[in-house]
Amino acid sequence: MKRIGIICPSEIAFRRFLPALKEAGCFEYAGVAIASKEEFVGATDEILAKERAKAQTFVDNYGGKIYEGYKKLIHSDDVDAIYLPLPPGLHYKWAKEALSADKHILCEKPCTTAVATTEDLMNDAEAKDLAAHENYMFAFHEQLEAINDIVKSGEIGDVRLYRISFGFPMRAQNDFRYNKALGGGALLDCGGYTFKYASMLLGPTAKMKYAQSNNIDGFNVDMYGSAALVNDEGVTAQVAFGMDHNYKCELEVWGSKGTIYTNRILTAPAGFVPEVIIRKGNEEDKRNLPADDAFKKSILHFSKCIEDAETRKANYETLLRQARLVEQFKQLANIDVK
Repeated sequence: MKRIGIICPSEIAFRRFLPALKEAGCFEYAGVAIASKEEFVGATDEILAKERAKAQTFVDNYGGKIYEGYKKLIHSDDVDAIYLPLPPGLHYKWAKEALSADKHILCEKPCTTAVATTEDLMNDAEAKDLAAHENYMFAFHEQLEAINDIVKSGEIGDVRLYRISFGFPMRAQNDFRYNKALGGGALLDCGGYTFKYASMLLGPTAKMKYAQSNNIDGFNVDMYGSAALVNDEGVTAQVAFGMDHNYKCELEVWGSKGTIYTNRILTAPAGFVPEVIIRKGNEEDKRNLPADDAFKKSILHFSKCIEDAETRKANYETLLRQARLVEQFKQLANIDVK
């Protein structure tokens, strides 16, 4: 069984990753790394003490050990794979280091903040036959296939338009999402989800045709935006996203005979039962969609990437496709998000 370690005792690693890892049963958990003073630029003794205290809760609840420094974990002979839940602006540096040490990498989304750096990582991974996976776990949720089945059944007729919306209220001011140096901004955060799902719905020929990025006074990152993607058959997906919004996480599929609406399409937690509403004229039909554990299934896919060369190579292209869509948005919106 492959052994996996975590860089940084982050909230998502403790709350979502470790429970899902235990359920998946395909990796042995080795431990969590805390940054050294050299690795955590600007960190005070107080901040580092808090990191250590958080790491201790990982040990207390899930075992493993605390590694004194990210490099110590990456270069340890006890570890085969690395989970990277750091802010996006730090992904490239530490993923590059991990690949150089012959470790498989599972990155939280986005893999990196630019198409060039994602391409560089995929080249490194392919050269060494190492797995690289970007943790858009919603893509593995069974509700997506259930929605596809409704569309394929012809119940709502021919698809005329997809709409995907994902936004959430303002978070704490010290959240990395509002820090440009750490890869913050709506595009790289909630925007990426909408592009990912739109490209899944439209297929490999999906391209960005319209892009709008918006700022808010007092913030040095983009705060909300919208876009339209179109495939070679002319099917369109309109997306909207933002980080200063009333919460919304919805899909609308507008057909010639009916319309599908869903809630929690991108963020359904393990065990949550999503709902779909199908409207035809004045009639409305509410149905439950399957519950699932998408995080566990994303981990299982990462494991398959490690074990199976064909899956591994296909996943490189999946990551590159996502990075290229983000790059297309940047060019159309005339923005520079690095």
